[in-house]
Amino acid sequence: MPADDTGDDLPTRTSDSRWEIARPHGQPMPGGVRMAGFRDRTGGSLDLRVLPQPAVIVVIGLGTGRFRVEGPSGHRSLNGMAAAMSPGPTRVRGEGVACIEVELSPRAAHALLGVPPLELAGTVTALDDLWGRDVRLLREQLAATGSWQERLALTERFLRRRAAGAPPMAAEVAAAWDTIVAGRGRVRVGDLAASCGWSRKRLWSRFTSQIGLTPKRAAMLVRFDHAARALVAGEPAGDVAAACGYADQPHLHRDVQALAGCTPGALAGLTSSTGP
Repeated sequence: MPADDTGDDLPTRTSDSRWEIARPHGQPMPGGVRMAGFRDRTGGSLDLRVLPQPAVIVVIGLGTGRFRVEGPSGHRSLNGMAAAMSPGPTRVRGEGVACIEVELSPRAAHALLGVPPLELAGTVTALDDLWGRDVRLLREQLAATGSWQERLALTERFLRRRAAGAPPMAAEVAAAWDTIVAGRGRVRVGDLAASCGWSRKRLWSRFTSQIGLTPKRAAMLVRFDHAARALVAGEPAGDVAAACGYADQPHLHRDVQALAGCTPGALAGLTSSTGP
């Protein structure tokens, strides 16, 4: 969905006036959580290619409309979903979209999803399969109010209840992820292991089970995310490769092909899963 900010109960409009967008006003979010409400004012069609990014994206549909999800596991009709950080080639379609989108950092995803992140690797999963009756009750509550701020508050309280008592991510794994993000993916796995006092093998095992990606793949994804944003913004591929730490433009091409399934030129014409 498109990204914008509002501090009011009434959603803002994007430049083309298609989308209403609302963000929480005056209420702190759980750590590692970002949230927004979206509604297509035109009632038009959505056709979105889901790209990898360093966050798990949860979408809670509002109303009776459903999303048509086309991915590695086939075609499904869903009223809510969770997209893994590296979801595989996936398209999401729908009409008259209205939803709440929640972006979860790996630390938040570890606490909130209810399943090991590794189990979601390469998938877009139905929310009903993850959260069952709890999310069905949440949808009923969301449908009973027309206020964006109340919808966002209900969702925030739902997430806090799920986080209560959840096992924490290992401090070493969290520190390794933070180091990867701070370095924009330009880190060595050996240096990560040394910084937390673990062997490479132990870091690889614990990191993969709690993040859902290997340390090397996580670094690749974070670097790709910076490159993808620059490409979509119209920056030349050669400049992006140099700025993001790729050895050369062919290296950028290989990573984009591996993660997005297309060339850097094709990616420049796309938007991420947070853009229409």
